[in-house]
Amino acid sequence: WLRRTTHYLFIVVVAVNSTLLTINAGDYIFYTDWAWTSFVVFSISQSTMLAVGAIYYMLFTGVPGTATYYATIMTIYTWVAKGAWFALGYPMDFITVPVWIPSAMLLDLTYWATRRNKHAAIIIGGTLIGLSLPMFNMINLLLIRDPLEVAFKYPRPTLPPYMTPIEPQVGKFYNSPVALGSGAGAVLTVPIAALGAKLNTWTYRWMAA
Repeated sequence: WLRRTTHYLFIVVVAVNSTLLTINAGDYIFYTDWAWTSFVVFSISQSTMLAVGAIYYMLFTGVPGTATYYATIMTIYTWVAKGAWFALGYPMDFITVPVWIPSAMLLDLTYWATRRNKHAAIIIGGTLIGLSLPMFNMINLLLIRDPLEVAFKYPRPTLPPYMTPIEPQVGKFYNSPVALGSGAGAVLTVPIAALGAKLNTWTYRWMAA
């Protein structure tokens, strides 16, 4: 009982810390103001961060569904942060909550469908995370108000003047941030997922010591 409780406590702790890392993944909180220029970098960082934590705990517990549980904790914690900013007088659109859960569900589905095959989870599940997360996040962005409008109207009070948002050059280096984010994410997420799986070996050695 104690070991099982400790496992889930670890999941909560790492999910919360992953959410805190999200704050530093975009130029502002959750890529709201520089959405279209930082989208590719954000997509890659979010895909890899979700993969390493989700697959680690999914393989650690051996239970399909743990990845979704992990992503759900991250989402809830982010909504708490969103609520905190809203309480300070900022609009609800000021913070965009990343969409982790559907991608984590695909990882769980892969693990379940392949009868808990670790290598399939790494290769197929990691690829699905990298491919899907940018698409889900772009849909999320299209459903809110123009991020630049929100950024100029409600600048972060803690930022120095040189961090004031400027008009991004959309399409200067790429024409489709979703395609570029998905392509790069699909390639990079697989080795990061493998790292998450490898962390289990180190964890078991640490527990046995």
